[in-house]
Amino acid sequence: MDWFQEIDGYCERLSPAYWAEPINAVTNAAFLIAAFVMWRRVQGRGMPLAMALVVILATIGVGSFLFHTHAQTWAAMADVVPILLYILVYIFAINRDVWRFRPMIAAILTALFIPYAALTVPVFQLVPGLGGSAAYAPVPLLILIYAFLLRNRAPDTAQGLAVGAVILIVSIAFRALDDPICAQVPLGTHFMWHILNATMLGWMIEVYRRYLARVSQT
Repeated sequence: MDWFQEIDGYCERLSPAYWAEPINAVTNAAFLIAAFVMWRRVQGRGMPLAMALVVILATIGVGSFLFHTHAQTWAAMADVVPILLYILVYIFAINRDVWRFRPMIAAILTALFIPYAALTVPVFQLVPGLGGSAAYAPVPLLILIYAFLLRNRAPDTAQGLAVGAVILIVSIAFRALDDPICAQVPLGTHFMWHILNATMLGWMIEVYRRYLARVSQT
């Protein structure tokens, strides 16, 4: 693998220059803002996994900024690895604290996300227009599955998860539209993926925080 191979995957990028994607780069501040807001809401509340998610959320912003400035293979890894880590930690948190599975069972169920994604991504790749965004499509589907299964056990949490899934679906739509409408919108739409994703990931931490807060009061 060539770690320094140039990657030109977004409408806004017209050259390999560092600031070739200024809007895509700058809008990663949304992740840092979301992380800051959520840090203040979970700090000192005895919610270690929520705090870990906040740190990962900030890392997502940094990794994505590196990718949209350096635009090389190593930076692409810095972009996607924190996203995967966030997904796995969040699934584990819900499995352990909402479903109340023992940590080992929660971890095993979390690991099933990998084969789940391997099976569903090829299906979403068949959807016209999704393109590379098909890799993210299994995530809102899984969130909706969790929301449905939790509708009786934790209805408020299930509703919150469903809201997060809807935001992510809209976000994926903007990501997928970036290339097809590039001729009409030279700026592209990928920056909306950043803004909506930051909102969604922060919201998902808030959903988890609210559940823990409710449980601690009972």
